[in-house]
Amino acid sequence: MNKIIASIAGVGFLKGGGTYAAMLTCIFIWFWWQNPALQNGWYFLLITMVITLIGIYVSNKVEPDWGEDSSRVVIDEVAGMLITMLFIPANLYFLIAGLVLFRFFDIVKPLFIRKMEDIPGGMGVMMDDVLAGVYSNLLLWVAYYVLIVFLKVKI
Repeated sequence: MNKIIASIAGVGFLKGGGTYAAMLTCIFIWFWWQNPALQNGWYFLLITMVITLIGIYVSNKVEPDWGEDSSRVVIDEVAGMLITMLFIPANLYFLIAGLVLFRFFDIVKPLFIRKMEDIPGGMGVMMDDVLAGVYSNLLLWVAYYVLIVFLKVKI
């Protein structure tokens, strides 16, 4: 069961599985946004925290079989993408921008993101994606304030 969860039902076995996992998460987010009962951002935060904690747990469990920070583990991309979109206004353009930003930070690993991989076990597996999600989220908020608040762009 840990391998199924860590690989998001086998997505991690695909070439480019991290990107596919992030894209699937975007689809989940889009459908989440369509449900008025779930518009409270605190529910989204709770889901994000639970998935992150589960990711730490299952990453620790699969590491003996799959090795350290295996590419098959993609639950970290799910958590990172969720963090990217935390409290971001429900907008398709921001969702696409969030995906691009998150994958950029996750692949290039600038600004101490690579350093997070030095943390042992499941925590290290998850933390680089958590930080990539935080950076992406911050940039989305900057874009929001520049576009919406200062430039008065209608999106």
